Amino acid sequence: MTGQNSAAAKAAALRAGARKGLWRRLLVVMGVRTAGMRRADSAAARWEHGAVGEDATAGLLAALEARGWWIRHDVRLRGRQFNVDHVAVSPCGTAVVVVETKHWHRGRTTTARSGRVFCGAEDRHGQVEKAVKYARLIEAAMNMPGVAVLPVMVVHGSPVAGGFLQARVTGWEGPVYVLSPDLLLPTLAGAPKVTDARRATAVVARVDSVLLPYTERA
Repeated sequence: MTGQNSAAAKAAALRAGARKGLWRRLLVVMGVRTAGMRRADSAAARWEHGAVGEDATAGLLAALEARGWWIRHDVRLRGRQFNVDHVAVSPCGTAVVVVETKHWHRGRTTTARSGRVFCGAEDRHGQVEKAVKYARLIEAAMNMPGVAVLPVMVVHGSPVAGGFLQARVTGWEGPVYVLSPDLLLPTLAGAPKVTDARRATAVVARVDSVLLPYTERA
């Protein structure tokens, strides 16, 4: 990913916002942080942590472009403000993969229990459900019968048990794959090897018409 991704931009905005005003800038010069600055710095650190994972996933996905995939990073659905980390269009033009990146605690293992995803003892299944929600909205906006929109989650930091989990979301047909970074490329590269440049180009054009570059709303 080139330039600053939205997570990094959010972190910078939080730090800058907590330091607006002459008095706050003077405090910074004197090495003093207010309670608001400390809270902002803590939140910014979490966003920066996520940005590292997004950049790492973008680097992995770059290898797919040489195989005919089209990749988009850090986009939002037209008319919506949520951001999607990565979108990949297959060379056969039959699949759009919505890739969500997570960067979870390195000392806790990501597991699936009865189809729900946990990081250590903490239930993170709500984030899987959110990825499914994004995929559904994008699929509806694209309105291209025969083109499947599939959610995939990549977890950095936290080891994924077995490297590969299948999560379940109520109302979603089939599993949602939760992957360790090293299995992202083999999983996507395992898609049908058929290439249909004309169809894929049409899908990419539709993706670019409904998904816009993400910018943080002021």
